[in-house]
Amino acid sequence: MKIDSGTTAWMLAATALVLLMTPGLALFYGGMTRAKSVLNMMMMSFGAMIVVTVAWVLFGHSLAFTPNPSGAIDAFVGGFEALGLQSLVETATADDGSGMPSLVFSAFQLTFAIITVALISGAIADRAKFGAWILFSFVWAAIVYFPVAHWVWGGGWLNTMGIEDFAGGTVVHINAGAAALALALVIGKRKGWRKEPMRPHNLPLVLLGAALLWFGWFGFNAGSELAVDGIAGLAFMNTQIAAAVAAGAWLVVEKLRDGHATTLGAASGAVSGLVAITPACGFVDPWAALLIGVLAGAACAYAVGLKYKLNYDDSLDVVGVHLVGGVIGAVALGFVAAYPATDEQSAGLFYGGGFGQLGLQVLGPVAVGLYSFVITYVIGKVIDKTMGFRIKEEDEVTGIDITTHAETGYDLGSVHASGVTSPNGPVTSVPAPKKVEA
Repeated sequence: MKIDSGTTAWMLAATALVLLMTPGLALFYGGMTRAKSVLNMMMMSFGAMIVVTVAWVLFGHSLAFTPNPSGAIDAFVGGFEALGLQSLVETATADDGSGMPSLVFSAFQLTFAIITVALISGAIADRAKFGAWILFSFVWAAIVYFPVAHWVWGGGWLNTMGIEDFAGGTVVHINAGAAALALALVIGKRKGWRKEPMRPHNLPLVLLGAALLWFGWFGFNAGSELAVDGIAGLAFMNTQIAAAVAAGAWLVVEKLRDGHATTLGAASGAVSGLVAITPACGFVDPWAALLIGVLAGAACAYAVGLKYKLNYDDSLDVVGVHLVGGVIGAVALGFVAAYPATDEQSAGLFYGGGFGQLGLQVLGPVAVGLYSFVITYVIGKVIDKTMGFRIKEEDEVTGIDITTHAETGYDLGSVHASGVTSPNGPVTSVPAPKKVEA
């Protein structure tokens, strides 16, 4: 098939936008941790970029998006037709009529796999061994993310049934949120949790990260149409609406509940709206995007407090934002979906559809959430029992940046100190400026 240059150019741009989201997430998460953990938190996102890319090239695309020779197994995981991506180079263009090169589609989907793994890291901030995280990232991508992507987008059982997940509410956010909860339970609570203040150390960094996430999310959602058309425009606009409204809803909840509207609330609210609109952005009208944003912003503002009632330490509220927000967006489609894309899909109840689509929009999150939680818990336990998943207590108190990476995020002492040693090495004294005679 002849390459469509317009579609290909847009998809290359969308791919770059989605990839930018992972460094954006690193800034968002990094600012939310304590100063002594910022580098490790950011390194976990960059580690995911490295490891998941390797896994994707070796077998990830194949397991997610090629058919399995066994019909029964194909419902759950793909085959081995694209190992090493060589067959995608040879075919040159996708056979789905989009006109884009096969490798462009693969690169776009790779960026989704990367950020899904990176999202999980926020639940275990301050206390996970970096080597254990790298191993976990590879194994989790292989036996959780790639099969789930196949279920929903690659011709698997949920795809065949007609689930609606435009850009990854189930595949990305519910999947990562359930895994985050499981891993937080495996690793346990931070030392001093609920006894010591563990406030974000750099809120400007959080806002910068949120802004980059918001920006990149247009590629995430509008790019998932895999074309330059009206649905891509609809997804783009719905993304903006839900993010803005959810940020406002979160701030209203904060003001009524706590008396203050915070910058952290604005950033978290925007992300919750982006999460919730992700599965729905190409299926719903703008009024529904507004409704989804309001629900997500308000619900997630309350949901982040569940960890204190249920006694689990999800450090950066991955469960409260991504799991809860993803469920809201996915289930909402059973009510407000207006533009089903395939014969298996149907409109929501508000548009004359039956209860079948609503049931499927509940089944998908439940199935993916349970699968991700159980398998993640097993992976985490195996790693914990073999190489250990958690750093030593004294290293956690000292700070994981210096004990794991031999670096610190901020070395302000070297500007003023003389003859002292910083965590990054000896500090050279700074001579006083010479007095200039008049």
